[in-house]
Amino acid sequence: MPEAESKLKIVYYADDFTGSTDALEFLTRAGARAVLFVEPPSPEQLQRFPDLDAVGVAGLTRSMAPGPMEQRLRADLSELKKLEPRHLHYKVCSTFDSSPEIGNIGRAIETGRSVFKNKLTPVVVGAPALGRYVSFGNLYAKMGIGSTGRVYRLDRHPSISRHPVTPMKEANLAMHLAQQTELEIGVVDFPELEAGFEFSEERGGEQVLVIDTLSESHLGMIGGALERAADRIGDTLFSVGSSGVEMALGREWERSGSLVPITQFPAVDPVTNLLVVSGSCSPVTSGQIDWALENGFAEVALDTSRLANAEDSTSEKDRVIEGAVARLRSGSPVVVHTARGGEDARLARTQEAFLRSGMTLETFKSQTGKLFGKALGEIAKRCVAEANLKRVLLAGGDSSSYAARQMGIEAVEMIAPLSPGAPLCRVYSQDPCLNGAEINFKGGQVGAENYFGQVANGTL
Repeated sequence: MPEAESKLKIVYYADDFTGSTDALEFLTRAGARAVLFVEPPSPEQLQRFPDLDAVGVAGLTRSMAPGPMEQRLRADLSELKKLEPRHLHYKVCSTFDSSPEIGNIGRAIETGRSVFKNKLTPVVVGAPALGRYVSFGNLYAKMGIGSTGRVYRLDRHPSISRHPVTPMKEANLAMHLAQQTELEIGVVDFPELEAGFEFSEERGGEQVLVIDTLSESHLGMIGGALERAADRIGDTLFSVGSSGVEMALGREWERSGSLVPITQFPAVDPVTNLLVVSGSCSPVTSGQIDWALENGFAEVALDTSRLANAEDSTSEKDRVIEGAVARLRSGSPVVVHTARGGEDARLARTQEAFLRSGMTLETFKSQTGKLFGKALGEIAKRCVAEANLKRVLLAGGDSSSYAARQMGIEAVEMIAPLSPGAPLCRVYSQDPCLNGAEINFKGGQVGAENYFGQVANGTL
């Protein structure tokens, strides 16, 4: 095989775990052999997975402040550059929620541009399969991925515009990014795209290009343009965006014959004792918890205010684990949650508790995902071992990356699709209780009202 063909087609670095399995699904569907790692993989880890077309890394940057984020991202991207992929994609949420203070996508673009060669950075956010559309640079999102919800302009979205950490008040992606970087940002609108757009390093000083995406056919055009741009620079092409990047490239790889899409996946058996661990406070997840409790799921609420004190934190986690394990052993599905929607009284009580402990408000907001995620990961890990669980669902984009690491997950590989962007995956871990288990990562906006039941049943 020629050297150029032996390279990885793509390496992606996701800013959280739920988003990373989203990209994993669309690469697998495209016919790529893909594995998602928790950290940039070592040569020894890669040897366990021969003939890979794609490698993913589930990062933490969505919930990080700009300084630590840049330091972590520069080190990780430099390691991934050594793999010499054709494409390096910094994968962000399809709702682009970010701010100058937390999950700064502009800073991520600047960092990626310092590691890779291309002077023009494509930004592809639209993903029609997920109900995400970009028109004249403005982002629109369906309420609930995989549901029949309405489509809203992002700044009027009932959930994303009210995100507790990074509320999206600006739907124009170029204007939103301009709050996070001084790079020159342009927009490729859909008339220009349809007229035969090609990436050119000479675009009047523009350094970042937000590309409209309204349809599957637009993704095909974008995929072709990305591949031709990689040919021209003769090196790894750095891009930013949602799993629309993987969808676009997948369509081009199918067109060129370099990959054959997978349309049939193995059947998934149902489980009775599904464990749902939720760090999400989105109204979509709240509705799913409501449905679950009305349909046979047991509830164990984590009092997050008790996490502010080490002794109280230990006893509270023990209480939750004891209650959850008792119900799981009896064959009941269980939901452990940190909130039931954005108005849950625990949110304000928890903030007050951490401020009393000496933490600043800024630190609390930047550390919420880590604080909740590590606690939820410990709870999930012990429940899997003590109740001999086969399947776990982690809900919440900001908390999931920390929860997965706390559980001891090393890597995951897709088993089968469930809801768009949230596949069922197989776990690889040094922990024998966890290795081989099935896991589903659900972002706050993913799924219909009965989603938890669908995951338990293994079907949509």
